Amino acid sequence: MAIALVTNVITPYRAPLYALLAERYGVEVLCFGAGQSYVPEWFGDLDAQLAAAPFPARLIDGPRAALRLGERYAAAIAPVAGGAMLPATYAGMRLRRRRFLLWASVWADPRGGAKSALALPLLHHLYRRADAVLTYGPHVSRHVARWRRGAGDLFVAPQSVDGALFGRPVAAAETAAWRAAHDLPVDAPLVLYVGRLVPEKGIATLLDAWRAVHAARPQARLVAIGDGELAPALRQADGVALLPPVGAEALPVAYAAATAVTLPSIPTPRFREPWGLVCNEALHQATPVVASDAVGAVAGGLVRDGETGLVVPAGDAAALATALGRLLDDERLRRRLGEAGRAALAGHTHARQADAFGDALRAAGVI
Repeated sequence: MAIALVTNVITPYRAPLYALLAERYGVEVLCFGAGQSYVPEWFGDLDAQLAAAPFPARLIDGPRAALRLGERYAAAIAPVAGGAMLPATYAGMRLRRRRFLLWASVWADPRGGAKSALALPLLHHLYRRADAVLTYGPHVSRHVARWRRGAGDLFVAPQSVDGALFGRPVAAAETAAWRAAHDLPVDAPLVLYVGRLVPEKGIATLLDAWRAVHAARPQARLVAIGDGELAPALRQADGVALLPPVGAEALPVAYAAATAVTLPSIPTPRFREPWGLVCNEALHQATPVVASDAVGAVAGGLVRDGETGLVVPAGDAAALATALGRLLDDERLRRRLGEAGRAALAGHTHARQADAFGDALRAAGVI
């Protein structure tokens, strides 16, 4: 019998992993559609995603269909996100005495609101009762271990991006053309932000920090690639270029052109950055990263302050400005942190990620 992986959509950064899981373990990807807050509105064509998938993938029609998964699949893997799909998948597998594996991403319980009050007891139950748990990193494993006895069936599946794509050589002519296309000065130092333009991503902190950075370095530019409710604030700020979201294939040139990349996410009652794959993407080009301590890539050990990047307290605009200024002013520091960060990515590959899924499936007695 096959193994089901239940998720909302097929994001491009997951497709290589899903292909490996299908090849190695007979995994089929079952999609129930968008609807999660972190899925951008422009990424909503599920039919096209399923048609383009180079691995077995199909639509699953809601919780009722999830309750019947045990009739067809020997095991199911499901992420924490998904609303009613998560408990329905778990219940469907248990009804047929099949195996259930949880793919955990959160490293702090959400607080506030009736939805959290209802969901947390269920989530803690799944932490305890899943046949195995896969996590985004050691920070998530530490969180899950509070409810799960021992750590023998907790498996870190290191968050990864396509190294061949994001680490491809980028010629100077490409970065020059990219700058020219976006009216960016040829020699201007660039700080790059890629992602949603929403409060929890620390955009307000970034803007406060940028005012200080730009005042001291008028030639510098902040380039933000993304969309969201805070786009107007960025558009009105001095020394800021706001660009629309682009596909992954266009990002390596942006990372190569940047002097530094920043991810200043802040914690909120309902959100804490699970990982932050832009850190991986940037480091594949050896572009140094400044991230807050509310970013999973920091808590999970990829971005280490002074070793593979710079880390600042979440919400601290002065500290962020200082860190960005250090990188803009110190080429040797940029080179050292960027190269060390790229070397650290050796443990963050899709092959390593798929290995962890295999270890979890074996521990659960599925393969």
